[in-house]
Amino acid sequence: MKLVIIDYGSGNLHSALKAFELANKKAGLGFDISLTDKPEEVLSADRIVLPGVGAFGDCARGLNAVEGMNEALEEAVITDGKPFLGICVGMQLLADEGLEHGRHKGLGWIKGSVRQIEPDDVSLKIPHMGWNTLNVSSDNPHAILKDITTGKEGQHAYFVHSYHFVTENETEDLADTEYGGRVTAIVGRDNIVGVQFHPEKSQKMGLKLIENFISWKP
Repeated sequence: MKLVIIDYGSGNLHSALKAFELANKKAGLGFDISLTDKPEEVLSADRIVLPGVGAFGDCARGLNAVEGMNEALEEAVITDGKPFLGICVGMQLLADEGLEHGRHKGLGWIKGSVRQIEPDDVSLKIPHMGWNTLNVSSDNPHAILKDITTGKEGQHAYFVHSYHFVTENETEDLADTEYGGRVTAIVGRDNIVGVQFHPEKSQKMGLKLIENFISWKP
């Protein structure tokens, strides 16, 4: 079984790779985990991870610049239904568009747009940076949150971002956090899930979430 983390010039690739390798080893899941910028490796993978750090437009351009990658992702994730995880801007790219420094087209896999965070409390600084718990409104949390405590007394995830995903369909907003109002933390549908925070930097909680993704069977 193979999991690939896409290398398109954006993301905490080294730390992400190490975190996925550690979670895989601790859970004894037996996956071969690697970084790749090759579309054929994405097509042959069993799990796909898209990281991302920086501005939405820059990440979109970087992904588009890898010849054949968007087509490979469409075939692997949408046509073949392979489990997919987007991290930070990799999650935001799931949207129809991002509104950071202009209007930029996303993958369009989850309806909605990526908009600037606007806290009710003007004393709160942007970017939103730090440790936050997750709020889940559903009585049946997503499998990626298995054995992770949420709510006010829950485990903390590490966030650093100025924009967040506003979904058109509320059922695809799987978890939020609080930062002067609701801020989207996890989105998903079918075999696709994305997290705004960085699981590779979220210590015990992040490793458990990564383990859950690796073992997830949509």
